Amino acid sequence: MDVVDIKAFVPSKDYEISKSFYSEIGFESEFVSEDLTLFQNGDCLFFLQRFFNEDLANNFMLQVCVSDIDTAYSLCSQSKHKTKITPVQSESWGKVFYLWGPAGELLHITELGG
Repeated sequence: MDVVDIKAFVPSKDYEISKSFYSEIGFESEFVSEDLTLFQNGDCLFFLQRFFNEDLANNFMLQVCVSDIDTAYSLCSQSKHKTKITPVQSESWGKVFYLWGPAGELLHITELGG
C-alpha cells in the first residue's frame, strides 16, 4: 500500500457553528455536500461532517502543526466559537496550546522544535 494522503472527518454538534469556528482560526472552506465541508490551510486538509456522537467528539483530537505558535495563539484566542483554550506551554519537543472546538474536539496547536 502506497499512502499518498490522509484526511480526518471531524464531528460537529452544530454544523454551522463548527464551520464558523474553523474559518475563524484560518481555514478556508469548500462545499462538498449538505453534510460535508472540506477545510484547507496550505497543503493541510480535513473534512467537517454534519455528524455528532458525544463520545467520539469528546475523544477526538487533531495535532495542528504551525510555524509560529504566537501568531496561532493570537488568532485562536479571538475565536468566538472556541469552548476552551490553554496558555502556550513549552515542552522538550517544542511549544503547544490546547484549543477545544464547539463539538468538544481537542486541537493540539503545536510548533515543533527547540
